[in-house]
Amino acid sequence: MAGTRGLHDVVARATALGADGAWLAAAGRVGLGGLACVQGQAEQAILHFEAAVADGYNDCVALHIVPIRPLHHDPRFQALYQRMHITQADLDEVFWLHQEMQIMSREAQQASVDNIGRLDTGVSPLPQAPMPTREPNTRGVLITRIDLAATQAALQQAVIKAEFQRSSGNTSLSLIDDTWDYPRARQDAWHADALDSRRLQTAAARAFVERPGVGTMLMPCPPLGSITYPV
Repeated sequence: MAGTRGLHDVVARATALGADGAWLAAAGRVGLGGLACVQGQAEQAILHFEAAVADGYNDCVALHIVPIRPLHHDPRFQALYQRMHITQADLDEVFWLHQEMQIMSREAQQASVDNIGRLDTGVSPLPQAPMPTREPNTRGVLITRIDLAATQAALQQAVIKAEFQRSSGNTSLSLIDDTWDYPRARQDAWHADALDSRRLQTAAARAFVERPGVGTMLMPCPPLGSITYPV
């Protein structure tokens, strides 16, 4: 499969970088493990996750998503999970990153609904909360930041594509149809601008803020099965 070839290539290139590329190799291995889970290949999935943890993977929140939960009963998965450690500061950010992925998905769906029937030719991008810039205590957090960045990029691309299709369609109709409702189009544009402004403010307000005095010492991840994945 093209997807697995790409991930194997990421692992190979990152491994060649030595210790500095270990976290990136872990990202590729986790991707391979996730695909194996979806395909019902539990043995392969566990092998990939074991290698990822050895390379520093510690996103215990991600290991509680629905496709991975069947592995929770496997002693080998339980053992690799127990080898993961994280700081409370990093765990707070990891929870935020996953929560933001869910929020972005809902925002993209809502945007597609809100833009139905718009007659203006404006284009409304999908506002994004800023990526955390704190120095993480463990490099595993960088993997989850990549996951959020990829989610943001994919959703933004989908929204912009739909918006340009709507905008270009409205532009064409305004040129060929004398019955075009210009007052309605202006009203739609004003409404869209106001909605875009509110969404930008809301996204900015969602920015991650590290709690004062939060722990930065390594600790075991919360017990397997104790984490509720953000919705």
